[in-house]
Amino acid sequence: MARNLLTVAEIKAAAKPKLRDGDGLWLHTSKSGNRNWVFIFVRHGRRREMGLGPFGSGTGQVSLAAARQKADEIRTILGRGGDPFAEMEERQRNVKPVLFGALADEYIKTMSPKWRGKQTLPAWERFAATYAKGLRKIPVADVDTDAVVRVLTPLWGSKPETATKTRERIKLVLDHAKARGLRSGDNPAAWAGHLDQILPRPKKLIRGHHAAIPYSELPAFMKKLRAVPGVVARALEFTILTAARSGETRGAPIAEFDIGKAVWTVPKERMKEPREHRVPLCARALQIVEEMRENAINDLVFPGKKLKRPLSDVALANVLDDVGASAFTVHGFRSAFRDWAAEETGHQREVAEAALAHSVGDSVERAYRRGDALAKRRKLMDDWAAFLEGKHGTAT
Repeated sequence: MARNLLTVAEIKAAAKPKLRDGDGLWLHTSKSGNRNWVFIFVRHGRRREMGLGPFGSGTGQVSLAAARQKADEIRTILGRGGDPFAEMEERQRNVKPVLFGALADEYIKTMSPKWRGKQTLPAWERFAATYAKGLRKIPVADVDTDAVVRVLTPLWGSKPETATKTRERIKLVLDHAKARGLRSGDNPAAWAGHLDQILPRPKKLIRGHHAAIPYSELPAFMKKLRAVPGVVARALEFTILTAARSGETRGAPIAEFDIGKAVWTVPKERMKEPREHRVPLCARALQIVEEMRENAINDLVFPGKKLKRPLSDVALANVLDDVGASAFTVHGFRSAFRDWAAEETGHQREVAEAALAHSVGDSVERAYRRGDALAKRRKLMDDWAAFLEGKHGTAT
């Protein structure tokens, strides 16, 4: 295709509003008399015009020779399938990089309308302002593994749950950046196959007992939890009502429930102790199972987002964050149940231990296997459900 058709003298003498230099390069004259270089090309069936600056030889102006150099750069970019609007060296120099902090703030503003938990937005704001402070002034395209590790390391040993959520949120912001074309390559905050080769698993750093909410605060907590919609919130509510381990709840198939007898039978293969565990269901726990069963999408009572996959333990922990209880753990509700049973009821110690599927010697084993143990445990769990609903009468 013909190029370099114009001369400086022809340009100065021309009266036409459009002059063609060839192969996409044009000089357009506006009604006010201003002359500007324009490169015209077709990309994906769409006609595009790219301004290259005003014609002239002074400061801020573009000579004929300079316009041809710019046109050659555009042609090279187009030849390799690139986007000259994004890849021209001049434009890249003038583009202000998007910083991680600004993008994190934008992500929060964009996503917050779909967050239902009252504490989700404050938790994200704390993340952006405090936990990810070391990343805020780094261009999002330049955030690398070293930068992520520097932010996570101070939290990893002392606040493993906070560290885990911080890593997950960094990953989400960087995924968002990649989707918008602001960065490329692998995500440096990814865990599997990446950070798991650099940092130990957070749960290995947790010491001592699982943080448990004081049982006196549970009625108010349950009221907040009941107001949170969704499968994950119902799974956590069910776990608390039954004093079960979260893994037992998350992996429970519908087939394990006898609705008529209001009993959930967990096979030994799914128990921490290799022994079948029968769980009497209070009215509310039974109601949850029936509601989940009516809207089942697979054989699990509490299905995860992925087909035939259960909910993750992180999902349940996130609900605690949503209701302002991020300082506590899901497993800690079992401790709260045990404290309540010992301090507020007259139920036998063996019955409470059996409700938790604990084995504490021969006497408990015998109590667990006796025919009337299930009836005693049903009374205990009904009292527990009544307490959680705010009925504070002393159980016996």
